[in-house]
Amino acid sequence: MPDQVLLTGAPLRRDQVLTVVREHTPVALDALAEKRLAEGRRHVDALAGATEPAYGISTGFGALAVRHIPPERRVDLQRSLIRSHAAGAGPAVEREVVRALMLLRLRTLTTGHTGVRPVVASTLAALLNAGITPVVHEYGSLGCSGDLAPLSAVALALMGEGDVHDCEGRSLPAAEALRHAGVEPVTLAEKEGLALTNGTDGMLGMLVLAAEDLGRLLDIADLTAAMSVEALLGTDRVFADDLQALRPHPGQARSARNMREALADSEIVASHRGPDCPRVQDAYSLRCTPQVHGAARDTLAHAETVADRELASVVDNPVVLADGRVESNGNFHGAPLGYVLDFLAIGLADVASIAERRTDRMLDVARSHGLPAFLAADPGVDSGHMIAQYTQAAIVSELKRLAVPASVDSIPSSAMQEDHVSMGWSAARKLRRGIDGLTTVLAVELLTAARALDLRAPLRPAPVTAAARDLLRQRVGGPGPDRHLAPEIAAAQDLVASEELLRAIR
Repeated sequence: MPDQVLLTGAPLRRDQVLTVVREHTPVALDALAEKRLAEGRRHVDALAGATEPAYGISTGFGALAVRHIPPERRVDLQRSLIRSHAAGAGPAVEREVVRALMLLRLRTLTTGHTGVRPVVASTLAALLNAGITPVVHEYGSLGCSGDLAPLSAVALALMGEGDVHDCEGRSLPAAEALRHAGVEPVTLAEKEGLALTNGTDGMLGMLVLAAEDLGRLLDIADLTAAMSVEALLGTDRVFADDLQALRPHPGQARSARNMREALADSEIVASHRGPDCPRVQDAYSLRCTPQVHGAARDTLAHAETVADRELASVVDNPVVLADGRVESNGNFHGAPLGYVLDFLAIGLADVASIAERRTDRMLDVARSHGLPAFLAADPGVDSGHMIAQYTQAAIVSELKRLAVPASVDSIPSSAMQEDHVSMGWSAARKLRRGIDGLTTVLAVELLTAARALDLRAPLRPAPVTAAARDLLRQRVGGPGPDRHLAPEIAAAQDLVASEELLRAIR
C-alpha cells in the first residue's frame, strides 16, 4: 500500500481510488495542484468583480439563473445553495461510497477548472484523511447536474453543518467532528457551492468499486462452475483452447482457461472420459459457461474503459477554462455512467442465473448422475440443500428485476430547466445490491458443489477444486445429517467476498 496518493489534477487510476477509499491511504495536494487552484480562482475573482452577470458566480442557479446577486449576498447564496440541495432522504449509503465521491470531487477540484480556492480543496482532503464521513442519503440524485444531494451533504460538512460519522463510526454533528480533528470549517465564496456539487462522483465511485468486486466474483464464478461441472460428471473438453478460439471473445477465452485449469488432473473428470461414456453433450448451464461468464467479462472491460475516461474528466458547470472563460456545459450528465452501470447489472444477473441452474442440477436425482437427492444424508428424513437452492432462486429473481435499466428513465425537474436526467445514481445503487446478491448465489453453488465433490469419493477432485473445497471445510462441515444451513451460507458468503478463496487456488 502506498504511503499516500498525491493529487496533481492529473487523472486518477482505479487502484488509487480503491486504496484511498477502502484502505484509508492518505491523500495530499502537490504544488502543481495548488498552482492550478490559485490560477482558476483568479479567473473567478475577476468575473465576480465584473458588472456583467456570470452564471454561478453572480447569479442564481438552475431555473433561477436569471437573477443577478449583489456582492454582499453571495456568501448567503453559496450557503443557501448547499443547505437547500442537501435534501437527501432514506437510509445512509455505505461509507466507502461517500469516501469515493469525496475523493473524486477533490480530484476534479485540483484540476483548477472549477475555480475554487485552495483552502476548499485542502479542507476536503483533511476530512478524507481524518476519516470524517458525511451522512449521505440513498435518495436525492437524478444523475444530472451532478449527484447534487449527495455531494451537497459533503459540502454541508465542509461548512461545519449536518451530521457525519467519525473515523470510529460514531455519529456526531459535523462541527464537533471537525473541531476534534482540528479542521476549520469553510465559508464558501463565489462559484464554490456549484463546484462542490456539480459532479458525477457518486455514480463514478460506485462504478469503480463495482468493477473491482465484479472482477473478483467472475473469477470465483469460473471456479464454482468448474466444481459443478466436475461434480456433475461433465466434460472439460468443451473448454479447449482451439474450440474457444473459433469465437475470439477475450472474456470467453479467459473464463474457459480458468475452468480448464481448475479441472486439470481431476480423477473425477478422468473417470468418465473415453468411449464408454454414454453422454454426448452436457447441458447448456455447464457447456456454455465460458460464453456467459465471458460476455460478462467483456461487459466489465467496457465499463472499466468508461470509468477510466471519467477518472480523467473534469465535470463541473460552469467550468473555468485556461484562457479565463467560464462556460456553461453539459458534462455533468450521467448517461455514460448510467448506461454501463445498467449493462453490468444485466451481465451480473445472467451469471447468477446460470449458477443457479448448475446448482439445481446437482440436487435433482434425474440429472445429477448418481448423487443422492438434494445431496441429503438420508433423503426424506433430511432435505440437504433443497432450500438453499430456493434462496438462490429468490435472489436470482430479484437480480432480474434489478437488471431492468434505470438509465432509460427520466423525470424532469427544476421547472423544466433540467428536463432530461440520467438516473445514473439509481443505476449504481441497484448494481451494488446486485453484487451482494451474486455473492450469495455463488456461495450457495460453492457449498453445494463442494458437498457433491465429497460425495464422489473415493475419486479425488482436481487440485484446484480440492483446494477450494478444503478451504471451505475450515468453516463448514462436510456431508452429513441436516444442520442449521443459514450460518453455513453466511460463512461461504464471507469466503466468496474475500480475497482468500482466490489466493488459495492460485
